[in-house]
Amino acid sequence: MEKFIYLVPFDKIDKDLLDFLLENLPKIISYSVKKYLSLPIPSNAYNPERNQYLSSPFLDILTKLKIPDSFKILGITNVDLYTPGLNFIFGQAKLNGREALVSIARLDNSFYGLPKDQEVLYIRSLKESVHELGHTLGLSHCPNPECVMHFSNSISDTDRKSYNFCPICKLSLSYLF
Repeated sequence: MEKFIYLVPFDKIDKDLLDFLLENLPKIISYSVKKYLSLPIPSNAYNPERNQYLSSPFLDILTKLKIPDSFKILGITNVDLYTPGLNFIFGQAKLNGREALVSIARLDNSFYGLPKDQEVLYIRSLKESVHELGHTLGLSHCPNPECVMHFSNSISDTDRKSYNFCPICKLSLSYLF
């Protein structure tokens, strides 16, 4: 049976953004991508003291999804995420796992008080989606600042890196498949 990467939107995610990811993810990660139905934002994720959402309840929901032909599952949300020990995260994944999560909240220029730029948002979303899926494929963070697997501590780190794997990470992936 053919296996797919599933995009799982939490709440309302722009259809054009999802279509962009559906079209472009398979060009980088050699799996077809399908869209799953939209799920509600987990009610137990919101932390009013931080005005942010804890990432683990999202990943818990993705873990419980029973999708027989899924290879990987990528949740997409537009809420600002954090995980204990970090002020914010662009995404999170289970290393060598099936589930990954990306937040587009801080990938949008409007988060920083700048004019919206759909193209920038789409490219940043692609980079972070590939990055988190890379973790599910067994890749750790890469020291090459241009590699998609480089850790993004800020939006400028995301902008600096490519949406492709560097030669070393590509080689690592080739040993996995």
